[in-house]
Amino acid sequence: MIEPIISFKDFSFRYNAQKNPTLHNIDLDIYPGEKILILGASGSGKSTLCNCINGLIPFSYEGEITGSCTVKGTETSTASIFKLSDTVGTVLQDTDAQFVGLSVGEDIAFSMENDMIPRADMLPVIERNASLVGMQDFIEHVPFNLSGGQKQKVAIAGVFGNDVEILIFDEPLAALDPQMGMTAVELIDHISMDTGKTVIIIEHRLEDVLYRPVDRIILMADGRIAADMTPDELLRSSLLSEYGIREPLYITAMKYAGCSLDGNRNLCDLASLQFTPENEAKLKAFFTEEREAVQENSNETVVSFSDVSFSYDSGKKALSDINFEIKRGERIAIIGRNGAGKSTAAKLLCGIIRPDTGTILLEGTDTKDLSVKEIGEKVGYVMQDPNTMLVKDIIKDEVGLALDLRGMPEDVKEQRVKDALEACGLYRMRNWPVDSISYGQKKRVTVADMMALEPDVFILDEPTAGQDFRSYTEIMEFVNKLNREYGKTILFITHDMHLAIENTDRAIVFSDGELIASDRVFSVLADPDIISRASLKQTSLYTLALKLGLDPESTIRHFIEYEREVKSRQLLMTKVTSLYQPGGTRH
Repeated sequence: MIEPIISFKDFSFRYNAQKNPTLHNIDLDIYPGEKILILGASGSGKSTLCNCINGLIPFSYEGEITGSCTVKGTETSTASIFKLSDTVGTVLQDTDAQFVGLSVGEDIAFSMENDMIPRADMLPVIERNASLVGMQDFIEHVPFNLSGGQKQKVAIAGVFGNDVEILIFDEPLAALDPQMGMTAVELIDHISMDTGKTVIIIEHRLEDVLYRPVDRIILMADGRIAADMTPDELLRSSLLSEYGIREPLYITAMKYAGCSLDGNRNLCDLASLQFTPENEAKLKAFFTEEREAVQENSNETVVSFSDVSFSYDSGKKALSDINFEIKRGERIAIIGRNGAGKSTAAKLLCGIIRPDTGTILLEGTDTKDLSVKEIGEKVGYVMQDPNTMLVKDIIKDEVGLALDLRGMPEDVKEQRVKDALEACGLYRMRNWPVDSISYGQKKRVTVADMMALEPDVFILDEPTAGQDFRSYTEIMEFVNKLNREYGKTILFITHDMHLAIENTDRAIVFSDGELIASDRVFSVLADPDIISRASLKQTSLYTLALKLGLDPESTIRHFIEYEREVKSRQLLMTKVTSLYQPGGTRH
């Protein structure tokens, strides 16, 4: 009989800094060679569970343990973290916390240096592991100077060379562009199949992880195991919506078309999925219905880039002759591979850096004539890495800091802070220390920081990274309310094609410092050339269209327009319902 390599028996854990346990009565066995996805909303206990496996709990994060957690038959609470590191390797979600080398090459070599492997033997391994994640040209670079996605790649490369039996990947796709995310999923799958290692993946992006098969999905909720089942069983159930997890787009499309999820073979793998004849007919009918087209934005131009170029100290152009306009009230997805120029364009708009050549107009004024503070009154920028924005110790003080610096009256400040924290699902945590919350929750705090300022133009750099679907939905609902009811202009720098499909009107696409597209999202995501050049990936709607013999652009457009009709109806019903609630006002 095969013994589990990881075993939890009636296991609970409470951090010393908290009153109540984070994990409750966990019973779970994971067997050698299994590939497991741990899924759940932010704060559900996913990362805490894995930190019990790799020894960070209790050796780095102290607390009270009851029950048993064993790795290869050894109690983790009594084994040293050094001993556990011989068996368990982890890629952390917060990559900055993992780097130890002064260069990419040194960081990849760190574990081999600890094992005193000769330099001549290390160099080929460093080159191979860097190439696996597309970082072979960055071996001499300082890790902390890389983009968020590049840092993630280096962290993954760092564990590839570790000769461990268990590999844990904590949100491995959070900062990667879509194509590199696919590559990461493929690499993890190859490791699982070729080496027989036990692989545990913690992720919110269910559809992206299911690009390659997993054996089981462990669904966490409120520190407990809500489900332990195969991917097909989970997709057929109602658990994803119940626990705030985003389902794959093609599953949503099937539901919109009135399809039953029962009776279809290989539901979790769209490439091999076999629809029932009835469901195939329903899908084709749904995607060929006539729909009212979305109206073009005809407002005045609020942002204009004209022949803008910029180079960093290296001399290589980060942006070359960029031209685009953004209308007031538009919702724009700024997309492209890591290092394509997306964040550079945003920093230029904010005045953090200034163009070498060309002109940037903000509401008709050349930004070269404006100070950073003056630009900051009109443009709010939420950075990708939350740790670079957080200053205060307590969450509510952090969100109110910029308002304090502007001398805002206390009553106005308190209301703005309350509104922002409620919108981001953080109000109940307002008195918590910033250091006590997860990376994803810190991300929401930085979004709340900027929401409290109420600028005219919002730039959100990877707002969904590390967010579960429920938190993502709450933030997007608030941002869309700012757009819909107050006319705010919203720019999303994102790798999340779900976000682009659901929440934006147009996509501005960068590749290697050049602007390669500015068009409706459905047109961009149906263009194979743009997809390839910008390191995007075909959405499952594209694959679904081909499977049904339909035009991909028309299919994606139809889905977007139908979904917005659904959301508009839901919004209207919410407003109507609120009028009839106690305290509501009927007009």
